[in-house]
Amino acid sequence: MTVAIQAPHIAGTAFDRLAFQYDSLFTFSLIGRAQRDVVWQRAAAAFLPGSRVLELNCGTGEDALFLASRGVVVTACDASSQMIRRAKFRKSQEDPNSSASFRVLPIEDLHELGHRPVFDGVFSNFSGLNCVADLSPVFNRLAMLLRPGAKLLLCLSTRFCVWEMLHYAMKRDLQKAIRRCYGRSLASFDEVSFRTYYPTIQSLRGLLGSAFQLRSITGVGVTVPPSYLESWMSKHPQMLHVLKRIDATVCEWPIFRVLGDHMLLQLERTEP
Repeated sequence: MTVAIQAPHIAGTAFDRLAFQYDSLFTFSLIGRAQRDVVWQRAAAAFLPGSRVLELNCGTGEDALFLASRGVVVTACDASSQMIRRAKFRKSQEDPNSSASFRVLPIEDLHELGHRPVFDGVFSNFSGLNCVADLSPVFNRLAMLLRPGAKLLLCLSTRFCVWEMLHYAMKRDLQKAIRRCYGRSLASFDEVSFRTYYPTIQSLRGLLGSAFQLRSITGVGVTVPPSYLESWMSKHPQMLHVLKRIDATVCEWPIFRVLGDHMLLQLERTEP
């Protein structure tokens, strides 16, 4: 039986149980790589060598190690102690001299980083922010930590994922087909469940205030399916190649860009 636990950072506890399977399930999967390539292309353009970037929900360190390999100094955080343990191990094996540093720090505890603007950018990939019920305090805290002109790349799960709706509708599971549409749902890993939230672009704009300007929206996984279809997609690699090319065409089109698995928002810290 799956039990919903209401406790601080329960998402971190849930991801503890997934940490040592996460790379095989997503990071190194065909779908995971296809979606991450879109994000990396934007990240490489946004974060220049020598800049200091704060990464939220860093997982096993894949993105932090990528940015560090390009000369970015990364402070990478996650609520899951086991994800951080895995990230540190990967660094020791793959790039011991990497400028990426890892620490256990839930998004809700960003105040522990101080109150001065010390970062040139913020990066959050693949839905970590969807685990936070109220993002307003997060943006307020980030405003204190970021220098004027700093770039933010935030990748969130969308509220309306056409792939997910069609997939579960064909399985006659209407509840899962429309689970995101309500704006919140219950996610479960290894019998531990936690709330996830699906903000719209309009609701996010309302949280930004005068501290941030939304610069662009890019769809991630518009025609490339969600990762739970990996077993099917791995049998059709040529189809995945075609879907990636379609994604590259439509990912910035209005409407299309918010109907995929994720949406990538680029924000900029404005002058105080």
